[in-house]
Amino acid sequence: MLLKVQHITKTYLSENSTPVLLNLDMELDSGQTMAILGPSGSGKSTLLNIIGTLDKPDSGALFFNDKNILDLSDKDLASFRNREIGFVFQSHHLLPQCTVMENVMIPTLAVKDEAFKKQCKTRAMELIHEVGLWDHKDKFPGTLSGGECQRVAVVRALINKPRILLADEPTGSLDRENAHAITALLLKLNGEFNTSLIVVTHSEEIGKQMANAFKLLDGQLKPWK
Repeated sequence: MLLKVQHITKTYLSENSTPVLLNLDMELDSGQTMAILGPSGSGKSTLLNIIGTLDKPDSGALFFNDKNILDLSDKDLASFRNREIGFVFQSHHLLPQCTVMENVMIPTLAVKDEAFKKQCKTRAMELIHEVGLWDHKDKFPGTLSGGECQRVAVVRALINKPRILLADEPTGSLDRENAHAITALLLKLNGEFNTSLIVVTHSEEIGKQMANAFKLLDGQLKPWK
C-alpha cells in the first residue's frame, strides 16, 4: 500500500466548529487513480492538502510506504513533498517571467544532486515534447492558451518523478475541449509512469474515468455510484 490515510480529523475554528474531515480513512495503491467529488466546502481541497503535506490534521496518521510522514520534521517533510508529491491546481501558477522550460524546472531548484538535475532536464524535454509544447518551450506563459498553460503545469508536477500526483480541480478553469484533453493527459501519464493520481473535481465525467471514485460528505469518503 503506497498511501494510507488513517482516522484523519480536521476542524477549522468557526461559530459551529463542525469538523470538515471526521475520522476519515482511505488507501491508495501505486499507479491507482481516484476521484474525490463533493459540494463546495465539503473538505475536498483540505483533504488533498493534508495528503500533500501542505496542511496538517488535528489528529490521525498519514502513512507513506508504512511510515507515518506526519512524524517528520518540517525540513524533512518539505524534502518529502518535493520528492514524492506532484501538484496540479485549478490555476496553473506559472511564473510569468519564466519560459515554459524554466517553469517546468522550478521544482528541481532545491535538488542538490547534480546527476538527478541533469536527468530532470532530459525528462523535461521529453515531457514537453510529449504534451505537444516543444515549439513553445522558450515562450512565456502570457503567450499561451489556458489549456497550454495547464499542460505545462502537469509537466512541472511530474518533473521530479513523484510517486503521487494530486490534482485539485485541474480542469475547473478550462472549456470542455481543453478539460477533456487535460484529463486524457493525466490518465496517459499515469499509465506511462505508474504515478498514482488523485483528482478533486466537481465533474462527474472525470469521476467516471477514474478507477475509484468517492464523494466527500459529512467529513467522510463514501463510494460514488
